[in-house]
Amino acid sequence: MRNQNTTHRRIVKAATLTAALACVLASGISPSLARPHPARAKADVGSALSGVASVYHDRMTASGEHMNPNAMTAAHKTLPLGSIVTVRNHRNGRSLSVRINDRGPYIRGRVIDLSPGAARVLGVDGLAPVSLSVNGRGHARRA
Repeated sequence: MRNQNTTHRRIVKAATLTAALACVLASGISPSLARPHPARAKADVGSALSGVASVYHDRMTASGEHMNPNAMTAAHKTLPLGSIVTVRNHRNGRSLSVRINDRGPYIRGRVIDLSPGAARVLGVDGLAPVSLSVNGRGHARRA
Protein backbone atom coordinates (compact mmCIF):
# COMPACT_ATOMS: atom_id res chain seq x y z
CA MET A 1 0.00 0.00 0.00
CA ARG A 2 1.29 3.42 -0.94
CA ASN A 3 1.99 6.12 1.51
CA GLN A 4 -0.89 8.61 1.55
CA ASN A 5 1.57 11.50 1.42
CA THR A 6 3.10 10.24 -1.87
CA THR A 7 -0.30 9.86 -3.51
CA HIS A 8 -1.31 13.36 -2.42
CA ARG A 9 1.91 14.85 -3.83
CA ARG A 10 1.32 13.17 -7.20
CA ILE A 11 -2.23 14.51 -7.37
CA VAL A 12 -1.03 18.03 -6.56
CA LYS A 13 1.71 17.80 -9.21
CA ALA A 14 -0.74 16.61 -11.86
CA ALA A 15 -3.20 19.39 -11.01
CA THR A 16 -0.43 22.02 -11.14
CA LEU A 17 0.84 20.83 -14.51
CA THR A 18 -2.69 20.73 -15.91
CA ALA A 19 -3.33 24.29 -14.72
CA ALA A 20 -0.04 25.51 -16.21
CA LEU A 21 -0.86 23.89 -19.55
CA ALA A 22 -4.33 25.46 -19.53
CA CYS A 23 -2.77 28.91 -18.92
CA VAL A 24 -0.35 28.50 -21.82
CA LEU A 25 -3.09 27.36 -24.17
CA ALA A 26 -5.42 30.15 -23.03
CA SER A 27 -2.77 32.82 -23.62
CA GLY A 28 -3.40 32.48 -27.35
CA ILE A 29 0.21 32.29 -28.48
CA SER A 30 -0.01 31.24 -32.07
CA PRO A 31 2.65 29.19 -33.83
CA SER A 32 2.63 31.71 -36.70
CA LEU A 33 4.31 34.23 -34.40
CA ALA A 34 7.32 32.00 -33.98
CA ARG A 35 10.19 33.03 -36.27
CA PRO A 36 13.01 30.73 -37.29
CA HIS A 37 16.33 31.42 -35.63
CA PRO A 38 18.53 33.40 -38.06
CA ALA A 39 21.39 30.89 -37.72
CA ARG A 40 19.05 28.11 -38.81
CA ALA A 41 18.14 29.76 -42.10
CA LYS A 42 19.30 27.76 -45.08
CA ALA A 43 21.95 29.36 -47.24
CA ASP A 44 21.21 29.57 -50.95
CA VAL A 45 23.67 28.68 -53.67
CA GLY A 46 25.96 31.65 -54.20
CA SER A 47 25.30 33.14 -50.77
CA ALA A 48 28.29 34.25 -48.72
CA LEU A 49 29.02 34.05 -45.01
CA SER A 50 32.03 35.25 -43.03
CA GLY A 51 33.47 34.46 -39.65
CA VAL A 52 36.17 32.39 -38.06
CA ALA A 53 37.31 28.95 -39.20
CA SER A 54 38.80 26.36 -36.87
CA VAL A 55 40.26 22.88 -37.27
CA TYR A 56 38.51 19.78 -35.92
CA HIS A 57 39.66 16.24 -35.17
CA ASP A 58 36.51 14.12 -34.60
CA ARG A 59 36.63 10.40 -35.30
CA MET A 60 33.13 10.02 -36.77
CA THR A 61 31.15 12.58 -38.74
CA ALA A 62 27.44 13.38 -38.77
CA SER A 63 27.21 11.85 -42.25
CA GLY A 64 28.31 8.51 -40.80
CA GLU A 65 31.71 8.36 -42.44
CA HIS A 66 34.99 8.05 -40.60
CA MET A 67 36.86 11.35 -40.49
CA ASN A 68 39.69 11.36 -42.99
CA PRO A 69 42.17 14.01 -41.79
CA ASN A 70 43.54 14.45 -45.33
CA ALA A 71 40.17 14.92 -47.04
CA MET A 72 38.90 18.32 -48.15
CA THR A 73 35.89 18.28 -45.82
CA ALA A 74 34.38 20.54 -43.19
CA ALA A 75 31.64 20.86 -40.58
CA HIS A 76 28.87 23.46 -40.68
CA LYS A 77 25.89 23.91 -38.35
CA THR A 78 23.08 24.31 -40.88
CA LEU A 79 24.16 23.60 -44.46
CA PRO A 80 22.90 20.27 -45.81
CA LEU A 81 25.40 17.43 -45.60
CA GLY A 82 27.06 17.06 -48.98
CA SER A 83 27.03 20.79 -49.76
CA ILE A 84 30.07 22.12 -51.57
CA VAL A 85 31.44 25.35 -50.09
CA THR A 86 34.35 27.53 -51.19
CA VAL A 87 36.32 28.76 -48.17
CA ARG A 88 38.61 31.79 -48.59
CA ASN A 89 41.25 32.58 -45.97
CA HIS A 90 41.37 36.39 -45.49
CA ARG A 91 44.91 36.31 -44.09
CA ASN A 92 46.59 34.90 -47.18
CA GLY A 93 43.93 34.93 -49.93
CA ARG A 94 44.00 31.15 -50.46
CA SER A 95 40.69 29.47 -51.29
CA LEU A 96 39.50 25.88 -51.47
CA SER A 97 36.27 23.98 -52.11
CA VAL A 98 35.26 21.60 -49.32
CA ARG A 99 32.39 19.16 -48.82
CA ILE A 100 30.24 19.52 -45.71
CA ASN A 101 30.12 16.12 -43.98
CA ASP A 102 29.75 17.01 -40.31
CA ARG A 103 27.96 19.35 -37.89
CA GLY A 104 29.63 22.14 -35.96
CA PRO A 105 31.33 24.31 -34.86
CA TYR A 106 29.45 24.93 -31.63
CA ILE A 107 31.50 27.90 -30.46
CA ARG A 108 30.11 31.40 -30.94
CA GLY A 109 31.66 33.33 -33.81
CA ARG A 110 32.95 30.30 -35.68
CA VAL A 111 31.30 29.51 -39.00
CA ILE A 112 33.11 26.38 -40.15
CA ASP A 113 35.32 23.59 -38.80
CA LEU A 114 37.90 22.41 -41.35
CA SER A 115 39.49 18.99 -41.58
CA PRO A 116 43.25 19.09 -40.91
CA GLY A 117 43.95 18.53 -44.63
CA ALA A 118 41.73 21.42 -45.73
CA ALA A 119 43.22 23.66 -43.03
CA ARG A 120 46.74 22.80 -44.21
CA VAL A 121 45.91 23.75 -47.84
CA LEU A 122 44.29 27.02 -46.71
CA GLY A 123 47.15 27.85 -44.36
CA VAL A 124 44.92 27.80 -41.26
CA ASP A 125 46.81 27.01 -38.08
CA GLY A 126 44.27 27.19 -35.26
CA LEU A 127 41.82 29.99 -36.09
CA ALA A 128 41.54 32.22 -39.17
CA PRO A 129 39.10 34.79 -40.57
CA VAL A 130 37.35 33.30 -43.62
CA SER A 131 34.46 33.83 -45.98
CA LEU A 132 32.29 31.02 -47.31
CA SER A 133 30.49 30.81 -50.62
CA VAL A 134 27.93 28.03 -51.12
CA ASN A 135 28.54 26.39 -54.51
CA GLY A 136 25.84 23.79 -54.50
CA ARG A 137 25.11 20.29 -53.42
CA GLY A 138 27.46 17.35 -53.86
CA HIS A 139 26.73 13.86 -52.64
CA ALA A 140 26.62 13.07 -48.94
CA ARG A 141 28.56 9.84 -48.65
CA ARG A 142 27.51 7.17 -46.17
CA ALA A 143 30.08 4.87 -44.64
